[in-house]
Amino acid sequence: MGSRTGNRKDDVQSDEVIALHPAESGMQLGRALLHALHNAGISVLYQDREMKTVWARNMRAPWVSDTADSIGILPKAQADRIGAAKRDVIASGNPQRLEISVPVEDGSRWFEVWIDADHGDGGTVQGVVTTMVETTEQKRREQTLTTLLREVSHRSKNLLAIIQSIATQTGRYSDSIGDFLTRFRGRLQSLASSQDLVTSSNWRGAALRELVSGQVGRYGGDPVRSLRFQGANPYLNPNAALHIGLAMHELAVNSVSYGALSRPDGFVNVTANLTAADTGTSLSLTWAEAIGASDVRRSEKRFGSVALERVVPASLNGTATLEIAAGRLEYRLVVPHGNFETD
Repeated sequence: MGSRTGNRKDDVQSDEVIALHPAESGMQLGRALLHALHNAGISVLYQDREMKTVWARNMRAPWVSDTADSIGILPKAQADRIGAAKRDVIASGNPQRLEISVPVEDGSRWFEVWIDADHGDGGTVQGVVTTMVETTEQKRREQTLTTLLREVSHRSKNLLAIIQSIATQTGRYSDSIGDFLTRFRGRLQSLASSQDLVTSSNWRGAALRELVSGQVGRYGGDPVRSLRFQGANPYLNPNAALHIGLAMHELAVNSVSYGALSRPDGFVNVTANLTAADTGTSLSLTWAEAIGASDVRRSEKRFGSVALERVVPASLNGTATLEIAAGRLEYRLVVPHGNFETD
C-alpha cells in the first residue's frame, strides 16, 4: 500500500515539474533534438511559401543557409531539381523524396532529401520543410556489393568452364568409369584446395610457394621433407593459381604413384625464376625429380601429360615441356607477365 502511494506521489511530482516549468522543458527538448540531428548527420531547413529561409539547423556543406533555396553550392541541375520539388510541394501539399549526388574530388557524395509541406490550422501550406541525410557510405557499400556480386558471378563462370574442360579431358583419356571418377575427383579436390587460397585472399590470388606446398602436401606427406622449393615467390592471380595448382596436382599424383614421392626418402625440386624480356617479366617454373627405369615406363603410360602440356599452358598463354628420361622427370612451365605480381 505504501509502495502504491509512493508511485502516485512520484507521478504528481513529475506532473508538477512539467506544469511549473514548460519553458525549461521546451528548451531541454530543443537541445536534445539538436544533439540528435548533429549526431545523425541530419540537416533541416524551414522556408516560407516565398522560399525564404525562416530557420535552419545543422546545415553543412553542400547546404548553405544564406540563400533563398539553401542550395548555393550544389550543381545547377541538382539545385533546379530541389527548387522545382519545393514549389510542387507548396502548390500541392504532397511530400516528395529525392536522391541527389554532389561531385567531389574522390567521387561523389550522395544525399536523401525529403520535402514536406507545413500545413496550418486551416490546411493551407504555410511553408516547406526540407530534410537532408547523407547516404554516401551506404551508397558505396551498395556499389561495392554490386561489384563483388558481379565478380563472383564472373569467377564462378570461369571455374565452371575449368571444371567442364577437366571433365572433358579426363573422360577422353580414362580407361573406365572407375578410372574417370578417381582422376576427376582428385582434380576437383585440387581445384578446391587452390580456390580456398584464392578466397582467403579476398580473390586476389595465391602465393606460388604456398600453392605448391599445399598441393604436394595433399599427397606427399610433410612438404618440409618431400618438397625443396627454390627461387622467386610471386603472387599468382586467381586464374593462374587454379591452373598452376592443377599442374602441381598432376605432378604430385604421378610422383606419389610412380615417382620420387613413392619412396620414403624421395623428394621433388621446384624452382621458380623470373626472367625479364621485351614483353615483360615471365615466370619459369620447373618441377624435377629422380625416377627409376621402371618408373619411366609407368609414367609414360599413366601420366596426365595432356593437362600439363596443353590445358594448363593454353589457359595461361604460356608454354610447357615435359621430359621423362632415364633417372629423371622434368616439367617446365613458362608463364607470361599478367598472370602474377612480383611486388
